[in-house]
Amino acid sequence: MLNNKSILITGGTGSFGKMFTQMILARYPNVKRLVIYSRDELKQFEMAQLFPVNKYPQIRFFIGDVRDGARFKRACEGIDVIIHAAALKQVPTAEYNPDECIKTNISGAQNVIDAALSMDIKIVVALSTDKAAAPINLYGATKLVSDKLFIAANNIKGKRDLRFSVVRYGNVMGSRGSVIPFFMEKRKEGTIPVTHKDMTRFNISLEEGVEMVLWAIENAIGSEIFVPKIPSFTIETLAKAIAPNCQIEYVGIRPGEKLHEEMITESDSYNTIEFDKYYAILPTDVDKKKYLEHYQAWEVEAGFKYNSGANTAWETVESLRDKIKKYVDPNFKPL
Repeated sequence: MLNNKSILITGGTGSFGKMFTQMILARYPNVKRLVIYSRDELKQFEMAQLFPVNKYPQIRFFIGDVRDGARFKRACEGIDVIIHAAALKQVPTAEYNPDECIKTNISGAQNVIDAALSMDIKIVVALSTDKAAAPINLYGATKLVSDKLFIAANNIKGKRDLRFSVVRYGNVMGSRGSVIPFFMEKRKEGTIPVTHKDMTRFNISLEEGVEMVLWAIENAIGSEIFVPKIPSFTIETLAKAIAPNCQIEYVGIRPGEKLHEEMITESDSYNTIEFDKYYAILPTDVDKKKYLEHYQAWEVEAGFKYNSGANTAWETVESLRDKIKKYVDPNFKPL
């Protein structure tokens, strides 16, 4: 599918970008070019040690910010596929610095779209977040706008052979700044800070996230927001899985946080189809029959909603420990 193709990933030095790079190089050894586009020279230097150019001549490291439309357009010369993973993602940071979050997550998204429309790109897949569904924080609100921009871009592509789609999923195990590495560090102090005993989150591994993006590249028609069927966990269960001998301290919900995360709202249900491992939220003005036939899908019931608190699939202490060992740290032991 991607052999002899050129791919660019924004935010390519992040957790997702590294895993995406690893899996692409292993699965598609004849990929023509893989451009790692990001603004941090140190992270690019560190990533280049993991994927040296003399071993992987397909890799290009391109310094730039998605806020800089001209620079990004230059990086897109000869590119076939864009994976847009760059974003400001920390909820408290976004609440305190809203203008910076808007510049990256909204203006940056528009720059990606403009480049794709002008540079003969074939496929764009943008990464979203569960926080974009019925957002209550600025980060989620900016990602909702970003999702809308990418979906609406399909309306202005004209006769171009170009598809824009969005992949939306929840908490990624072990990603930078996420709760698992935070808890593993805090357990050294003997106390784990848990926001609320009933707080829940969706759970997906980096590998599963990359697989979903690769699936979207191959299968998307365009205009879909794809949502995976994944399990939930309570934050308290995760704390017990990582540090059963530590004391749990309830510290309260932080500004901009929800008790449960949503990925499909009740209002979205009227435009949502279901199939295999995924849901797809469609725009209201598309031919739904075409999508139902393409994915061999069916419509969800009116009023359906998909949130981490009312999920039917749940992680246990044991399953979380198994996944942490598999996906995060093979030497992990509960303490």
